[in-house]
Amino acid sequence: MPTIKLGIKKGDQVQVISGKDRSKRGRIRRGRVLQVRPDVGRVIVDGVNIQKKAQRQSQKIRQGGVIEKPGPIHISNVMLVCPNCASPTHPLRHRRDDGRRVRVCRKCKKDIDTD
Repeated sequence: MPTIKLGIKKGDQVQVISGKDRSKRGRIRRGRVLQVRPDVGRVIVDGVNIQKKAQRQSQKIRQGGVIEKPGPIHISNVMLVCPNCASPTHPLRHRRDDGRRVRVCRKCKKDIDTD
């Protein structure tokens, strides 16, 4: 499977737009991206798709029991949230005069990548 260009990077805030974690009691689910996996087209979002695993006690892990960790979610099920206007958007890619590529919000037309 070839890698695909993703408009989402680690640390971005995203909103879940489809799937079982889309909303809880009418509240929109948002979270920070912890990891991006472009080879399989998935992202790991903090607080979304929580998976439980029974963990045995060992020398590395003092306390055994059920641990919870976020699982991967498909890239098509999330949408980037613009930090300027706080609305979900599919980012555009523009090239600046200095040759750098930046992501631009389709709604407010401001740069998402700020240094």
